[in-house]
Amino acid sequence: MGQPTRPPSRRLRFADRFDLLRLLGSGAHARVYAAHDRSFNRLVALKIFALQPRGESSLAGAEARSRFEAEARTAQRLNHPDIVQVLEAGSYEGQAWLAMELAPGSSLQRYTEPARLLPEPAVLRTGQRIALALAHAHSQRVVHRDLKPANVLVDWPSDTLKIVDFGLARSDDATATRTGLMLGTPQYMAPELLAGARPDERSDFYALGVILFELLSARLPFDTSNLGELLKRAAQDPAPDLRSLKPHTPDALAELLAELLATRPAQRLADGSRVAGRLRSLRLAWPGGAMSR
Repeated sequence: MGQPTRPPSRRLRFADRFDLLRLLGSGAHARVYAAHDRSFNRLVALKIFALQPRGESSLAGAEARSRFEAEARTAQRLNHPDIVQVLEAGSYEGQAWLAMELAPGSSLQRYTEPARLLPEPAVLRTGQRIALALAHAHSQRVVHRDLKPANVLVDWPSDTLKIVDFGLARSDDATATRTGLMLGTPQYMAPELLAGARPDERSDFYALGVILFELLSARLPFDTSNLGELLKRAAQDPAPDLRSLKPHTPDALAELLAELLATRPAQRLADGSRVAGRLRSLRLAWPGGAMSR
């Protein structure tokens, strides 16, 4: 990484070490900043957790601490070019922090809009890279659990792709959080997760199927904000055939999506290398596919 840009003259400092440059995103328990790490003179993405959010019980605070510690241990096990690298973790005045590489680009969410859909070969190559990154994570017994377009960053000029936010990731021997807590984004969650089952590799590949379906059609397979309706439809109805929305979709692509989006986990394709290989074959067979990003 080259020399970082000079931090602004007026800035907030965290932990007597990080100059906070700009807010990248925030959630219920965490904020993410672009930051200048004074100790190593580098730019990082700094995720700061409130270990006991205001107004919540000590139990909630303990759970937040447990989630942070799990995230740090989990993410540090991962070493793959298409997964954001965790550099360091720590705590300061009741808050936990995670310093990660600052990835360039924008999220895939940008390319789910009808006017911004990517060329099909670019979608297939993106899916191929995600599948291989998931294969690495799964080999380390890590399940992402909240895979969605907003958690995949791409930068076309540098040919960079990074899966981010393993904050909801769990190793397969992790303990469960409090009963009834749904972690993840429902529209990208496999039917068994919506019903309360534990996540595994198959649920990550269901999410990949949803991402590919959305990137290709600008539609979600089950497009409803009503959780009850989503639960019912995802559990009872097969995902729509992409050919119903895009009639010229190759049969092999529609069949691959159907395998990724299978309602029953046992029928779902969940082998990262196989998924990547089929996506690569589809891309190379596509007119102009071999020359795409």
